[in-house]
Amino acid sequence: MKFTALFILTVLLVLFLGPYFSYPYLMGIIVILAYLMASNGTASFFASGLAMGLVWLGKAISISIETGSSLPDKMAILMGMEQSNLLWVATGVLGFLLGGFSGLTGALLKNLSKPKRSQGMYRY
Repeated sequence: MKFTALFILTVLLVLFLGPYFSYPYLMGIIVILAYLMASNGTASFFASGLAMGLVWLGKAISISIETGSSLPDKMAILMGMEQSNLLWVATGVLGFLLGGFSGLTGALLKNLSKPKRSQGMYRY
């Protein structure tokens, strides 16, 4: 349940606030969302990572198709890639990593702020 909620909130955040804010601000908001959702690190990483990666991939494809620009082809040639479609994949992977590590940061910050359970006199 927390996975789905974080996924949907991150998709909406990146989709609607992405044109107005740069990605570091979006990453900060994702950290706050993951902190408030209080899910474990793996779920936060994959929920926010998949959400941001899929939105960035979709936006890259839609912008490239709508404009019909030759810029992606030129950038692919500069980067030594055969096809400009690999830039779409690279954009999606970059979005996945940025979103995923933002979600993981929020989950780990939540774990740091939890009070530790007493283990008694004998500690490992």
